[in-house]
Amino acid sequence: MESTRRRLLRTGAVTGLAGVAGCLGVLGGDGGDEPDGGTADERPDGVYVQPFVEEMATAGTAEVGDYAFGVMWTTTHRFWTPTQDELSEQPAAGSVHLMSVVWDPETRTVLPESGLSVEIYRDDALVSQEVIYPMLSQRMGFHYGANFELDGDGTYEVRPSVAGTSVRRTGAFEGRFGEPATAAVEMTFTDATREQVSTREIDQGGQPGAVEPMDTPMPRSTVPAVDDLPGRTLGTVSVDGADLGSVFLPPTEAGRFTDGRGYLAVVAATPYNRTVLPAMGIEATLEREGDVVAEGSLERTLDPDLGYHYGLPVDAEAVGDAALTLSVTTPPQVSRHQGYETAFVETGTATVEG
Repeated sequence: MESTRRRLLRTGAVTGLAGVAGCLGVLGGDGGDEPDGGTADERPDGVYVQPFVEEMATAGTAEVGDYAFGVMWTTTHRFWTPTQDELSEQPAAGSVHLMSVVWDPETRTVLPESGLSVEIYRDDALVSQEVIYPMLSQRMGFHYGANFELDGDGTYEVRPSVAGTSVRRTGAFEGRFGEPATAAVEMTFTDATREQVSTREIDQGGQPGAVEPMDTPMPRSTVPAVDDLPGRTLGTVSVDGADLGSVFLPPTEAGRFTDGRGYLAVVAATPYNRTVLPAMGIEATLEREGDVVAEGSLERTLDPDLGYHYGLPVDAEAVGDAALTLSVTTPPQVSRHQGYETAFVETGTATVEG
């Protein structure tokens, strides 16, 4: 049977637009003859170099309460939205592809799972509104985005609103980011600003790898290498292209996560750019000589030191020399730009090599 990602790619050759700025670089890949990424059958199962380089227009930033907001826009383009392990293509439609990033202004930590919606006004009249999608792109990283229809040229007020995150917050983040907030950012849509957004094809499109992230005044949701995280490094495995790095914090370091026990933490990231992969379901099993010594579902958690991760309290004695198996039960429930729609789609299991 065809895989989910192979079925979704039967729509034909890809042409896409997104919004970024900065110099081009390609991580992985070795060039190619198809700048549009090739046909559906030629594209790799997994992360591949998006077939274009794009520019964006930055509307501005604002701070409200616990949150900082950034608003950007570019030409409309298609993207893919998830429902469990199925992806649905959303067509390019409207006037602009609007993007927003939400972060903690104190630590510049990007806040996934914030429940973002946007209203667009012109002369105090509502032009458009909707809940916009959490998204992954190779150049923007994690952000929120959707295509919007505007009412012609002019100046608009974009009002991004967060509902507050429901994921567990620990350490200095405990008690924060749970309340709703709304910001206002002015956006100009004219011939002059439209000239700022452009797209050009690149030869490496469709090859395994990724375009480097853009330069922007807004923070990126980059996951540190597992060796740079606190605790004892256990190892990294890959499940359908998602890199899952695991560490163990002994009870002396795990006080903010558990009462007297140790703590297993897993960070999930894209390959190449190490963009955070949120909204997953992950289970862990620790076995020693064929016996299960600990198991459970990992809780989505936002922490100043570990960042966004998946965690589980475990006894220190259970870790020791036990074999750790990680099972992805729900792939990342985030939308994807080109280059990511063939990865992080399927469930799977991998054992960490100690």
